[in-house]
Amino acid sequence: MIFYFSGTGNSKWIAEQLAGVLKEQLIFILEAMRNAVTHYELADKEKVGFVFPIYSWGPPPIVLQFLQGLSLSNYHSQYFFFVCSCGDDTGLAQQVFCDAVAAKRWRCDAGFSVTMPNNYVLLPGFDVDSKEVEKRKLDDAVQRVAEVGEMIEERTKSFQCNEGRFPFIKTKLINPLFIKKGISVGKFHVTDACIACKRCEKVCPMLNIVMVGWKPVWGADCTSCLACYHVCPQKAVQYGKATKKKGQYFNPNVK
Repeated sequence: MIFYFSGTGNSKWIAEQLAGVLKEQLIFILEAMRNAVTHYELADKEKVGFVFPIYSWGPPPIVLQFLQGLSLSNYHSQYFFFVCSCGDDTGLAQQVFCDAVAAKRWRCDAGFSVTMPNNYVLLPGFDVDSKEVEKRKLDDAVQRVAEVGEMIEERTKSFQCNEGRFPFIKTKLINPLFIKKGISVGKFHVTDACIACKRCEKVCPMLNIVMVGWKPVWGADCTSCLACYHVCPQKAVQYGKATKKKGQYFNPNVK
């Protein structure tokens, strides 16, 4: 089985490709959490995978929360892996995730990163990729995911994550600050360009947006996945002034 979390579709696309190749059940983490499904029965030699995006050089907190509460029976000979999507590099996300798995007294056998188009736009200096870079990353990802799928199928024990430069600083110093201060719904709002199409409400993986008086209203349960911002056809969804001149990206291969 493959557990996945995705906001703008990169990780969802990866998870769907792997599930198709590996013939594994695909489970959306937030749906499982909403239905309070935390226990799963494993078959002998079943593969267990997690697919998720990188959040400021670490796994998303919601993924670690789900992993912490996850129960797997008949766990003994299974192959446990993760695949993370990143715009550039992963920092020490591999270490963070493997430590979380080890805390469950399980063993992570493999981990892979797949470079995908950037989507983080809330801080100065961060923006989506140019259309040329976006296309190149999407094209390259097809071969990369195929290679990762082959290694998982062969139960290869390997870790191939692009840590990048200064991984310790990024994951151990910057990531905790991001988790504490950067995951916030406070500045989300819509401009007068909003046409009440409800796309932001429908795309929110947390079901955190509701339409009130033909305008979206954000609740407190936000993961800062930015799906609402990137999916808006009018670019009416904004985050304070941070996103005013930023681009948009949503994986074109997912619905």
